[in-house]
Amino acid sequence: MCGILAVIGKGKDEALVKQLSKRMSHRGPDESDVHVTEAGHILAHERLSIVDLQTGKQPIQGTSTAWMVHNGEIYNHKKLRETVLKDHTFRTTSDSEVIVHLYEEFGYDFCDYLDGMFAFVVVNGDDFIAGRDPLGIKPLYYGIDDRGRYYFASEMKAIADQCTTFSTFPPGHFYTEKTGFVKYYKPEWEDAAKAVEEIDYKAIRETLTEAVKKRLMADVPFGVLLSGGLDSSLTSSIAKRLLESSGQVLHSFSIGLDESAPDLIAARKVAEFIGTQHHEFYFTVEEGIRNLEKLIWHLETYDVTSIRASTPMYFMSKAIKETGIKMVLSGEGADEIFGGYLYFRNAPSAEEFQKETIERVQKLFTADLLRADKSTMAHGLEARVPFLDKSFLELAMKVKPEEKQPKTYNGVEKYILRKAFDTPEKPYLPDEVLWRQKEQFSDGVGYNWIDTLIEYCESQVTDEEFAKAAELFPYNTPLTKEAFYYRSIFHKHFPQQSAAQTVRKWIPKWQSNQDPSGRANEAHVKADVTIATKDTSKLTV
Repeated sequence: MCGILAVIGKGKDEALVKQLSKRMSHRGPDESDVHVTEAGHILAHERLSIVDLQTGKQPIQGTSTAWMVHNGEIYNHKKLRETVLKDHTFRTTSDSEVIVHLYEEFGYDFCDYLDGMFAFVVVNGDDFIAGRDPLGIKPLYYGIDDRGRYYFASEMKAIADQCTTFSTFPPGHFYTEKTGFVKYYKPEWEDAAKAVEEIDYKAIRETLTEAVKKRLMADVPFGVLLSGGLDSSLTSSIAKRLLESSGQVLHSFSIGLDESAPDLIAARKVAEFIGTQHHEFYFTVEEGIRNLEKLIWHLETYDVTSIRASTPMYFMSKAIKETGIKMVLSGEGADEIFGGYLYFRNAPSAEEFQKETIERVQKLFTADLLRADKSTMAHGLEARVPFLDKSFLELAMKVKPEEKQPKTYNGVEKYILRKAFDTPEKPYLPDEVLWRQKEQFSDGVGYNWIDTLIEYCESQVTDEEFAKAAELFPYNTPLTKEAFYYRSIFHKHFPQQSAAQTVRKWIPKWQSNQDPSGRANEAHVKADVTIATKDTSKLTV
């Protein structure tokens, strides 16, 4: 896990590239290095050591003239070394090194061999290839400067002021100068018509267990994020079972405004039930507000729900890293796969339900995955997401949508996932947690967090300023004062139009109040369907 920066093209000052790379030093606090190739291209790397602590320094050279930088983890690297790369001589035991050897073995067509999360650049003479994992778990941006040089970086801040135009690198693609962007990830589940499979609860349980197992690959202390919701509780319970024979202690982590936060109450029950060494952290609304500017700089977004949810995750990540833990499992993806958000209850048809799950999974890189990566990596902490395992996705996304729709099971979201792990003979979770209603993370840390945050943002934006929103921000015009406030901070750090265009706003469908809080849906046990609606009538776009 790390931050990468590549400049493809001659004439760029090496010292400047080092400075640009250092803008991402929080992503890789363990080591930093730069390599200038014989052709004059520059690769830079900020390293967080998770696998191969001794010899895995990057950039890594291949067999001869090819070099690479990589951010992420390749879970099947040992299998690749033993099979398709068995004739190659490796310089390290790093999981990353297989990427450059796959390039040497197969040319451009090798991304499908990789099982993991990744963003990489390989350079060989003047030839190069950049690629990103299927769903965009790891961030990657690309741009071109006024001299036609290509830039690739883990975070936008490293290249925004160097490029005349830049954008988000699309997940599931690779790019070369000869081919342009090529979509290599073409799963059947992207076609809504292919969702015709019956439920196989055993397969769901076994495939998710295998997804968790492969993500325990690490040479450093690790733990689990445990919000007390279904998704993080399941991954925590599975991980604890997998570690039982080793005697290894599993650390779990939760955060809230105080000990009465909904998530903390549920997380305590789970931690006691499954037997983790549990850590509880707290933050105040005032601390959250004071850190908004720093947070938005790290996140590189103005999306309302991402900022609300990232604040507690940002504080928790800092506290986790201070305990010595460097990697955690997280529960992102399940809500998108199974239609877990409360608004899915209102889907007009099974077909629309399925289309929405597909779009949500495809756009995860703009929302929850961005939040999970950047709020953890702000403190050099790696997050892994078992629910987005390719095999699990292929299985779960092709289940008939009629079987996923909450109304089929008296309004219980993610019924399939709950049922798959409802094993009375050896329970994974307490019943009250297994069947707990969906609570979005920014709500679950304490309802007062969002309510007070909205009030604060509204106090910082005058009616006169807000009336100029469309003039100041013609692209993705903010519709509330809260959104306007975040957008103003974002614009201060990233004033380029290209920067604004990298952001996609997370908005729930099929409900009258489109605020992203779960409480904006009338199905929520503590619904507040008027939340954040004060300013929405003042502006039309």
